[in-house]
Amino acid sequence: MRLRLWHRLFLAFAALSVLALLAFALWQQRAFHEGFLAYLDQVALDRLQSSTGRFAAAYREHGDFAFLRGDPRRFDALLDGRDDAPVEPPREPRPPPFDDGRPPPPRGGPRPPPGGPHHLALVDADDRFVAGDPRVDAGAHVLPIEVDGRRVGALRVQPLPRISGAQDLAFAQDQARGALLAVLVVLVGAFAAAFLLARWLLAPVRALAEGTHALAAGDFARRVDASRRDELGALAADFNRLAASLEQHREARRRWGADIAHELRTPLSILRGEVQALQDGVRAPSERAFASLDAECGRLASLVEDLYQLALADAGALEYRFEPMNLAALVRDVAEPQRALCEDAGLRLELSVAPVPPLSGDARRLAQLLDNLLANARRYTDAPGTVRVALAAGADGLLLAVEDSAPGVAPEHLPRLFERLYRVDPSRRRADGGAGLGLAICRAIVEAHGGGITASRSTLGGLRIEVRLPSAGGRPA
Repeated sequence: MRLRLWHRLFLAFAALSVLALLAFALWQQRAFHEGFLAYLDQVALDRLQSSTGRFAAAYREHGDFAFLRGDPRRFDALLDGRDDAPVEPPREPRPPPFDDGRPPPPRGGPRPPPGGPHHLALVDADDRFVAGDPRVDAGAHVLPIEVDGRRVGALRVQPLPRISGAQDLAFAQDQARGALLAVLVVLVGAFAAAFLLARWLLAPVRALAEGTHALAAGDFARRVDASRRDELGALAADFNRLAASLEQHREARRRWGADIAHELRTPLSILRGEVQALQDGVRAPSERAFASLDAECGRLASLVEDLYQLALADAGALEYRFEPMNLAALVRDVAEPQRALCEDAGLRLELSVAPVPPLSGDARRLAQLLDNLLANARRYTDAPGTVRVALAAGADGLLLAVEDSAPGVAPEHLPRLFERLYRVDPSRRRADGGAGLGLAICRAIVEAHGGGITASRSTLGGLRIEVRLPSAGGRPA
């Protein structure tokens, strides 16, 4: 039989409660036994305290306790406060009225005093045995007997080894039964509390299990209560974040498919229309017609290549060859050839490259990164305008910034610029067929180099892209 988790928790709490109550019951029983024996001893001592006066009077009358030697009846009479006992002892002493489990006293020994089966003995001033039970040891309670301020003897009372009186036993048994009943009542309450506690603790777990089944079935809108301020509450919050992330990914996948279909449909429709125009004779074959076909094919090839690069990045299969390199030289080599392209677009390219430490990176991928950023700036910057490229060394690595002039990007769009197929329209319109994949590829390249990329508003009036890369150390070049 497979036990469920709440069954195991209940059994664990119940077992712990049983052990705790058992330990408490044993301790309480032992404490009661010891305390009750101490109480009985004290009661006996209080009763015998009055006997010391009678023994003192007898000592004053006789001058010593020698008259009590061999006379247990007279010894008992002094203990009981009787003065009619014969002086001579009987031939056969009567047995003690209480059985305390110890061997009977020798023939002629005294019986225990009334009020309890305590063994006691009378000793003289030199602690020599006079009368009573000779088995009383030195650890007994001592009741001194004094005459005119001088100790002339003592009564030694042996502590009880166990409860043996009938009334005392009945009282102890009543207490034990009451304690047992209390333990049973508390145990039932503990079982009920353990049951409720186990169910309460696992209520969030059941909700999480149901939510997990819902996620597995595709219900990414499912959420669970995360109001608890403990580990289960933190787990529920993590579950909600996971569900939200899965829901976002599903929506992104749907948008991704729709956007790809849209991006492919536009150039394909243009190609198909131009080919049909050539086939129907509506448009005569010419260099211009073939150039238009070639441009649309180029757009398709560029889009497919970008999609392929992103697919490789997602699969972790995008190839990188990391080696020490001079990023400053790379920036100059990539930016300078694009100066003419910027001028053709009515833009001015400003280049500011400071000496920076070496970088461990893939020169081909970093060149692709900068080329994409410059192409993005050229595509979306109005003429006349400015494109600025700056490279500098910072406290936490290298900072590469590419910014442009108007038009700008609204703040709510900045965090989404690196999403695939995301474009801001119409202020930064698609001027030459950009599919919105360039910045997504840039983010994949930067993250592969252990860096970060962010977008913000530029002081030039347009967009500023910052790339932070860790340096490999060494002297600036």
